[in-house]
Formats: sequence, C-alpha cells, structure tokens
Amino acid sequence: MALSNTASGYGSVSRTLHWLTALFIFTALALGLYLEDQPTGTDAEVARVAALYSLHKTVGLAAFLTALIRILWGISQIRPGHLYPNRRIETFLGDLVHWLLYGALVIMPLSGWITHAATTGFAPILWPFGQSLPFVPKSPDLAETFGRFHGIASKILIGALILHVAGALKHAIIDRDATLARMITGRGPLPAAPDHVKAPGIAAFTIWLVVVLAGLLITPPPRNAAPVPTTTTAAPASAAANWTVETGTLGFVVKQMTAEVKGQFTGWTAAIAFDEATRTGTVDVTIPIAGMTVGSVTPQAAGPEFFDMAKFPTATFTGTIAETNGQLTATGPLTIHGTAAPISLPFTLTITGDTAQMSGQVTIDRRTFGIGANYKDETTVAFPVQIDVTLTAKRK
Repeated sequence: MALSNTASGYGSVSRTLHWLTALFIFTALALGLYLEDQPTGTDAEVARVAALYSLHKTVGLAAFLTALIRILWGISQIRPGHLYPNRRIETFLGDLVHWLLYGALVIMPLSGWITHAATTGFAPILWPFGQSLPFVPKSPDLAETFGRFHGIASKILIGALILHVAGALKHAIIDRDATLARMITGRGPLPAAPDHVKAPGIAAFTIWLVVVLAGLLITPPPRNAAPVPTTTTAAPASAAANWTVETGTLGFVVKQMTAEVKGQFTGWTAAIAFDEATRTGTVDVTIPIAGMTVGSVTPQAAGPEFFDMAKFPTATFTGTIAETNGQLTATGPLTIHGTAAPISLPFTLTITGDTAQMSGQVTIDRRTFGIGANYKDETTVAFPVQIDVTLTAKRK
C-alpha cells in the first residue's frame, strides 16, 4: 500500500487524513447545529450544554489540526489527474468546491478558536495546553467579530460539503467511475497527466477574501447591554475619612467548568479613615453592580440567577481596621445580593508621605450570599470566589 499519491490515485496518508478530517468536521457541525436551540433554564441543562460545547470546541480544534497536516502533506504530493479533463465546467466547479473546503477547514475552526480565546469563561477546550492564544486578548468585541466569521464560514462549509458529497454520489451512481474508489482504496484507472489549473483556487481565494472583508467592515448592531439601574448611589459619607482613593482595582476570580474566569468592578467608592499611630481605622465601600464586567458572561452574571442587579443594584462593605501581630485586617459585613455576612480582609499597606498603597485578598463562598443558588454543585460554577483589591490613596 503506497503512502504517497500517484497520478492515478491517493496514497494511504492522504486517504486517512481525508476521512479523519471528514469525521471531525461532521461531528463538530452536528454538535454545533444541535446546540443552537438547547434549553439552559436549569443547572443541569447549563452543565449539559457547557459539556457539549466543550466537546464541540475540542473536536473542532482536532479538525483544524488534522486539516493543517493534510494541507501540508498535500503540498508535498502530486494531485491525481482528472478522470474527465475535457469536462471543463464540471472540472472547474469540482476544483472550486475543493478549494472552498480547504479554506473552510482552516477559517472555520481557527475563527472558533480565536472566539473562544477572546471570551471569558464557559466551556473550556478539553486539552492540557491552556485556553488562551498568543496575541489574542480577552475582548467581547473581538470575540463577536470572529464569532461572525465562524458563523459565515460554517454556512460556506455546509454548502461546500453538500456540493462535494453530491459530486461524489454523481460519480458513483450516474457516471459509475472510480472517483470515489480512488479515495477509498487508492486505486483507479490511469487518467491523463495531471492538468490542474490555478483558476479555481484563485476564485475560491477571492470568495474567502470577500467574506473576511465583509466580516471586518460590516458593523453589527450594538449588543444589548445589561440593564443599568435608574437609581444612583452616592459615595459613602464619613466625617472621619482622612484618605481619598485616587486609583484602584476591585477584581474577582471564580472557576467555571474548571477554567478560571476573571471579572472586575468599576465605579466603586471608598471612604477610609486610618490612624497611622494606632494602626486602626474604618472603611466604607459601595460597589455598583452595573460596573461589573465578566467578559461575554456579564449579562448572565448580572441577571437573576447571580447578582440580580435589577433587584440588588449595589454591594457594600463596612469594615473596622485593626492590626494583630503585624497583620492589618479589615473586618466587617459584606453585603451582596441583599445578604450580609462577616468577612476579614487581610491587606498590606505602605505609606510614603501623603500617599498610601494598599493590596489585599480574601476568598468567599458564593453560596453564603445566595449567588447562583440554582448551581448547587461545582460542576459548572465553583463555590469559592477570590476577591482582589488594590488602591492608591492620598491623605486629605
């Protein structure tokens, strides 16, 4: 059994890569189409959909890597000649479909991979090499752009596959020739010398170029943002506050489907009173939930199942600062989702002149605050949530 192609048929390597690619592509397409209208109303349904999306992404990535190997192998091989070189239109269309398929086998899974890498959370790829890609930032806009490419490429791939299969059936049923046999057994009648021309490849490249440019230039309708509460919360008032926050970050990390998801809050305010001599003080923090971002899952996080922003538009923390054995800690009730629970936030503090720099971290359990109450285990969303805060403040 020959490994390499000949003028009359495909070698065993080409045939194996062809059928392996077909298996991966048809599986990924079937999963993608099946998942388009699956319910996600319960924890079990969300977990099931997330698991199937993970499988869809993993199979799609396998298709991409297999297609790359197939293309690289094909470059080094002779392409068997056409059985009917005199059928110019049929030959042109057949080659055009092949080139469209090659483009789809690269663009569709690659765009899906970039969409995944640019998205925060949900349905990780089932492999040990991480979820990110070099030079691909976490960006909802980038994810949306490549998500459009992915959708358009899927339509072209489906159309090209239909034409490809229809052509194969025509050769097998109507023409009764050896076209299909050459891809199954590698054997077939010796055609004329290979006479492949560049026109079909140029036409396919032009089609894909138009698709890519359309995806880049067509502006999609604006995404529906999570509803912002009409009421506003003023910065907490404190007569004893003697520090003004100039800059700061308030972030959190939670695991979703075993993958870390990072989010942050903006627009929060803090009134801080601190006595350097006694190393004691107070802090009052107000956090608007409308300032939360968690990548593509922000609307879901702000919705009724999690923070329920419409009903509970703010979170607060009121703490007392004290030092024990050289460790500063802010202790007091944290109120989220209408539920208050005591926490202790250890932090480091450096004061230089009139500038203070603070950094702290604490881990809470989302169940304590009724966050994601329907997610009763850690299959989809983990229980621990790590909160990280840093800030720079100026003395008043």
